[in-house]
Amino acid sequence: MKQRVLFVCLGNICRSPSAEAVFNGLIKKEGLQETVECDSAGTSGYHVGDQADQRMQSHAQKRGYNLTSISRQVDPDIDFDKFDWIIGMDDNNVYDLQDMAQKTNDLHKIHKMTDFCSRAGHNSVPDPYYGGSDGFELVLDILEDACEGLLNEIKG
Repeated sequence: MKQRVLFVCLGNICRSPSAEAVFNGLIKKEGLQETVECDSAGTSGYHVGDQADQRMQSHAQKRGYNLTSISRQVDPDIDFDKFDWIIGMDDNNVYDLQDMAQKTNDLHKIHKMTDFCSRAGHNSVPDPYYGGSDGFELVLDILEDACEGLLNEIKG
């Protein structure tokens, strides 16, 4: 059975599309395209229809990731049924997702991205939107670590 992962941040233009790209890179590298797939969305609709933030795209491309997703908002009526794993980037995203959950089973699907990190030091993926280059690099560092951990968890 195919495992489906939804990465979620606030606006779906920095963190969650980056998580999607990093995770897709791992899926491809391990030849798991037939068994694992992912998408990304935002808890807000501020940027619906937009491409990922240019700064985030630039930093990701330097590491070989191509951010191709178009921003969309989480749709609780569809996403909680479609996805097995719903991963928030920070506590606020997780709380918002918990508020959107419609069934008790939905709550078991919600996790925080950093729960899958093997390297200590971060309890969330910080929003780099209002910061400088270091913030975008930090997001990618955390996501590379967490995505590996998440994929290992999914593989069992």
